[in-house]
Amino acid sequence: MIRLALPFLILILSAGCSTISGWFGDSDNSIPPAELKTIAQPIGVQQLWETRIGSGAEKQFIRLTPALADGRIYAASHDGTVAALDALSGQRLWEISTNLPISGGVGLSDNGLVLVGTSEGEVVAFRQENGQEAWRARASSEVLAPPRAANGIVVVRAVDGKFTGFDANSGELRWVYTHAMPALSLRGSAPPLVTRDLVIAGLDNGKLLVLALAKGLPLTEKTVAAPRGRTEIERLIDIDSEPKAFADTLYLAAYHGNVAAIDMRNGALVWNREISSYAGLDVDARQVYVSDDTDAVLALDRMTGGVFWKQAELTGRRLSAPVATTDAVVVGDFEGYLHWLRKEDGRIVGRIRAASKAIVAPPVAVGDVVFVQGQGGALGAFRAGGS
Repeated sequence: MIRLALPFLILILSAGCSTISGWFGDSDNSIPPAELKTIAQPIGVQQLWETRIGSGAEKQFIRLTPALADGRIYAASHDGTVAALDALSGQRLWEISTNLPISGGVGLSDNGLVLVGTSEGEVVAFRQENGQEAWRARASSEVLAPPRAANGIVVVRAVDGKFTGFDANSGELRWVYTHAMPALSLRGSAPPLVTRDLVIAGLDNGKLLVLALAKGLPLTEKTVAAPRGRTEIERLIDIDSEPKAFADTLYLAAYHGNVAAIDMRNGALVWNREISSYAGLDVDARQVYVSDDTDAVLALDRMTGGVFWKQAELTGRRLSAPVATTDAVVVGDFEGYLHWLRKEDGRIVGRIRAASKAIVAPPVAVGDVVFVQGQGGALGAFRAGGS
C-alpha cells in the first residue's frame, strides 16, 4: 500500500532570465569554455581499464549511461551494441549486436534484466547473465531516458510525455500515464526515480509528478518551478535531470529554476536555493553537488542548502552532472576530460582525458572508482589517489 499521500510541495522555485548556454555550445550567448589550468599538487589518476562500446551516441543528442550491478557494468551504444563487462578488469563477458537504434539506457531490474529503449519507441529487455533477449515491448514514442524498474514493474518515460509500466517478467503492458507537454522544451528526458512504491519524475513544464508504481495512478502533480521571462527560451523551465533521494529527502534541480530539498514523508519543502541546472546533481551524507548552467560546480549543505563552496574554474566546459566518490566529486566535460574536486573545498586536484569526445552522461562511482562512457563509445574505469 502507498503510505505517502504526498501533498508534494508548494515549492517557490523562482526562475531566472537567461538564454540557453554552456552545455549546448551553439548559442551566441554561450559562455566561452575556460582554459584548463595546471593543477597544483595534483593527486595521481589511474586508468584501470578502457574499452569501446560500439559507436557510442554517434551524432545523436542522447545520454547513454552505463549501469552497475553485482560486479558487472552494462553499457550500450546507438548502433545497437549491448555489452556486459567485469567491473574490476573490464573483461568483456558478453556482447550482442541488436541493430536497434538505442537512445535510452542502460537500466537494470531486480529480476536480472538489462533494459534499453530506442528512438523508434521499442523497449527491449536482455538477461544480465548472457545477453539473451527476454522480451520486447512498445512504448508510445522515442525513449531517451534509461528505463527504471522495481517490484516487478519496468517504468519507461517517452518523449511525448507518456510514462508506461510493463511487467518485468513478460513485458506485458500494465499501465500508461500521460501528462501534457509544453510547446517548447529542452531535448532530453530524465529517468524517473522509482522508490517506496512511487514513481517520481521532474517534467518539462516545471512540475513534479508522483505516480503509484503498481497501477500508474497519479498521486500529485505540483508546480515546482514557474516560468518567467519575455521569450519562450527564457521561459524554459525543464526539470531535465534525475531526482535523487537520500534518507527521507528528495533533491531535484530545474533549468531556469532552483535546487530544492523536499521531505518525502509529508511533501514539505526543506529548503531551496536559486541555482539553475540542466546537467543535474548528486548527494551524499553531508552535501549536495550540482553543476549549474554556467558550468560552475557547487556544494550545498544537505540539511540547509547553504553553500559550502563554488568551483568556477570549469565554466563553459559543458559539464556533466557530478558524481560523489569517497573523497572527491567528479565531473566530465565537452572535451572528454574527467575532473576530480576535493569535497572539503572544491579545489581541483586531479584530471585525466577519459574519452576523445564529450562526456555527457553522468559518471558512475563505486567507492573511489569512477566509470564513464563518452559520446564516442569509449568506456573506462578510473581511480584517483590510489595505486
